[in-house]
Amino acid sequence: MTTAAARFATTGFGAENLPYASFSVAGGERRLGVRLGDHVIAVAALAAQVGSPRLDDAARDAVSGPDLDALLAAGHTAWQPLRAWLQQVVTTDGLDAAVESAATPVTDVQLHLPFTVADYVDYYASEHHASNIGQMFRPDEDPLKPNWKHLPVGYHGRAGTVIASGTDIPRPKGLRPEQGGTPSFGASRRLDIEAELGFVVGGSVPEGEVSVARAGAEHLFGVVLFNDWSARDIQAYEYVPLGPYLGKSFASSISMWVVPFDALADARVEPPARDHELTAYLDDSVNGPWGLDITMEVEIDGQVVSHPPARTLYWTAPQMVAHMTVNGASLRPGDFFGSGTVSGTEVDQRGSFIELSWGGKEPLRLADGREQAFLEDGQTVTLRGTAPGANGSIIDFGECVGTITPAT
Repeated sequence: MTTAAARFATTGFGAENLPYASFSVAGGERRLGVRLGDHVIAVAALAAQVGSPRLDDAARDAVSGPDLDALLAAGHTAWQPLRAWLQQVVTTDGLDAAVESAATPVTDVQLHLPFTVADYVDYYASEHHASNIGQMFRPDEDPLKPNWKHLPVGYHGRAGTVIASGTDIPRPKGLRPEQGGTPSFGASRRLDIEAELGFVVGGSVPEGEVSVARAGAEHLFGVVLFNDWSARDIQAYEYVPLGPYLGKSFASSISMWVVPFDALADARVEPPARDHELTAYLDDSVNGPWGLDITMEVEIDGQVVSHPPARTLYWTAPQMVAHMTVNGASLRPGDFFGSGTVSGTEVDQRGSFIELSWGGKEPLRLADGREQAFLEDGQTVTLRGTAPGANGSIIDFGECVGTITPAT
């Protein structure tokens, strides 16, 4: 006898990972699946095939839908037993045939947005990114505003334009600053990426005020790669005094495999040392550490130009949940937030082209000899990410892809 993991697992997509997705086959109905190697397993079909170990009734009901929505609504008391059951099934001798009967090659499926985005918040959690932007935009001031070390700076975003990886990105239009003072209207001339992590939230807390400890243990369901496309010229003109709007709201791409937060236990690391005392509700030393050792990769038209390290993020995911709810704001299934651009200390660790080209003053030189500052029509950007997993394994996040098309 053998196990499904022994037969089907590949590097990055073994029993230690088992990321979720919404998929369909040949135009059929959407189903909730998990990935093992190069196959996606229909969870409800697997539950019907396997008699022992038996899946908990609450979890069985939660996986019968087309995506993660029901599981997120059921909360951690359903999704944690489900993950334990899935790992047990794929690592138990003799159950490989049952797994195979519920499996389809990844190449034969169509992936869909894995959950319905409820509210969306974008943060600004990388000190290196915030400092780089501050130096460019405010060269005569301190790069960081006085509040930055005291709270996770963020803004409410547009949930309706969080889109699936692989969706084309039409170049956005808006008002652009001009040297004469009067703005012009037209297509963005400084279209950019933001290489981020995205965090998927589950469970309901109508009264808000979720602690750091509860956020990490009960409400952080999973992590995706996230590209929060940015029109820097439109953003520059509009963001004073209330912050970005049209420069951000046109598109935000997420990867299609949602890596369970519990799969990242071996990737948890201490965040950077804090040089300001944290207020009590942001104390993330409880049940920590909560930093994540995820290394990202930014590729443009087949050439890798950056490796942003998420372990350098100053603010952690549980802190961001605690901050977004401390004023009494509710938490609901499908809430989603981005880390903000991930950037490290080195030039080749910057997670945006405005940093990589230093505002266009120091363009990148691509392998074909061209210089690159901001994105051109027809270019494709791909984000990838990996993290250390249990037993020396690798956790693979798949890809987050988008191609720029001309303005309409």
